[in-house]
Amino acid sequence: MGTPTEIAKQGYTAFASRDIPALLALLADDVEWRFLGSPETGTQYGGTCKGKQQVAEFFGKLAQADEILEFEPREFLEGPNHVTVLGRVKSRALPDGKVHESEWVQVFTWKDDTKISRWIGTGDTAARLNSK
Repeated sequence: MGTPTEIAKQGYTAFASRDIPALLALLADDVEWRFLGSPETGTQYGGTCKGKQQVAEFFGKLAQADEILEFEPREFLEGPNHVTVLGRVKSRALPDGKVHESEWVQVFTWKDDTKISRWIGTGDTAARLNSK
């Protein structure tokens, strides 16, 4: 399957092409998927998901809330059984159409070096509230 960084990059490639089934194939069946955000910040897809079905629902909520205009993983910091990725995103909030930009941090963790067992993501949720 590749190194943790290569697997994370495969996930970003699948996300960029909107191939959610390919992204889900990289995940362990019991994956924990957490986005640190809440409805109070306009982040309807925030919270914790467990298992591939809930992660698929996360991507459905994300697609209903934001049109991703630009998504750029910039830096990959690999450690034993994890990769931390720094990047930026430019999105249009739906349905109001306000555009916002944010830097983000995402952490991928592996149990057995083959499937992603945990993902935690966060970004500047205040940017969404202050969008134009």
